[in-house]
Amino acid sequence: MSLDTVVTDIREEAHARAEEIRAEGEARAEEIESAAEDDAEETLERAETEVEREIEQLREQRLSSAKLEAKQERLEARRNVLGDVREQVEAELVGLESETREDLTRTLIDAAGEEFDEGDDVSVYGRADDQALIESILADYDGYAYAGERDCLGGVVVESEQSRVRVNNTFDSVLEDVWEENLREISNRLFEQ
Repeated sequence: MSLDTVVTDIREEAHARAEEIRAEGEARAEEIESAAEDDAEETLERAETEVEREIEQLREQRLSSAKLEAKQERLEARRNVLGDVREQVEAELVGLESETREDLTRTLIDAAGEEFDEGDDVSVYGRADDQALIESILADYDGYAYAGERDCLGGVVVESEQSRVRVNNTFDSVLEDVWEENLREISNRLFEQ
C-alpha cells in the first residue's frame, strides 16, 4: 500500500467520520430543537392557563366587590327612606289635631296612672306647646299637677316621689316601641321584595 492510498483512506475515513459526526450533530440538534419547542409550547400553555385563571379570579373578585357595593348602596337608600318615613310620622304626631291630641294624651295619662298608688302626688311633664292641654286634662285627676316641659313630640312623662316611679308615655317612646316592633313589616311594605 502506498502512502497515497493510506492518505486517501484516512481522508475518506475522516470525511466519513466527519459526515457521521455532522449527521449525529444535526440529529442531536433536531432533538434539542424539538425538545425546546415542546418545552416552549408547554410553558406557553401553562402561562396561558395561569393567565386565564388569574383573569377569572380577578373577574370574580371585581364582580363580588361590585355586588357588595350595590347591596350597601341599596341598604343606605332604604335607611334613608325609612328615616324620611319616620320624620314624616314625627311631623304628623307634632301636628295632630287638638281633639286627637287630647284623646291620646288622656289615654297616656290613664295608662301611666295605673303605676301609682292612690293618694300619691303625681308630677306630669309634657311638651311646652301642650301645657294648657295637659293642665286642662289634669283638672280631672286628684293629686296630679303639671310640673314642667319635656322635649318631646307630645304625650307625657309621669312620676311620683312617693312611689319612686317614672313612666315615659311620650309620643316619642310609643313611636320608638311601635317602630322597633314593626320595622321589618314597614320595610317589607315599602320595599316589597
